[in-house]
Amino acid sequence: MSNHTTSEHVTRLIDAANAGNSDAASELLPLVYDELRRLASSKLAQEAPGQTLQPTALVHEAYIKLLGGEPIRWQGRRHFFALAATAMRRILVDRARAKRARVHGGGRSRSDVDIEMTIASPTPAAEDPVDLLGLDDALAALAAHDPRQAEVVSLRFFAGLSIERTAEVMDLSPATVKNEWMYARAWLRRRMERGGTRA
Repeated sequence: MSNHTTSEHVTRLIDAANAGNSDAASELLPLVYDELRRLASSKLAQEAPGQTLQPTALVHEAYIKLLGGEPIRWQGRRHFFALAATAMRRILVDRARAKRARVHGGGRSRSDVDIEMTIASPTPAAEDPVDLLGLDDALAALAAHDPRQAEVVSLRFFAGLSIERTAEVMDLSPATVKNEWMYARAWLRRRMERGGTRA
């Protein structure tokens, strides 16, 4: 499938998903996920050992490739970025699991450079890597407790959106997003510090 055809297909899926077609949403996520995985593999292969990879760059590059640079209609933007954040979350958690397996079972190649981020910022910071498996469990618990806060965390942390862009995507004020982000981070830290969420 050509890039142009893929872009048209993704746009149609977003339109269908917005119209309530759950099958379209189910079909869209694998496209986003596969594109992010391809980009991650390509980018990681170019990284020097010890370097980190910014999720923002991956999501935005996937967005451009999948949609051919065409803007998504307002109704579809939140859905797309939610899917992109979910896909990025899966990639990061998969890599964290693979890292854990390597620690217990063997070597590390240059292509296995880690993606590390802190919960204090949506940008990676190798000096203070977060426990992604613990965060994944804690975020699932937060989603059951406060879905909106969980969405803010997903868009900020996994899709790498700014406070202002998250507010735009979620149709909230930047002040509301900032507050939700602050409270959600505190909630997740407490949850993870208790140790019960770690795999």
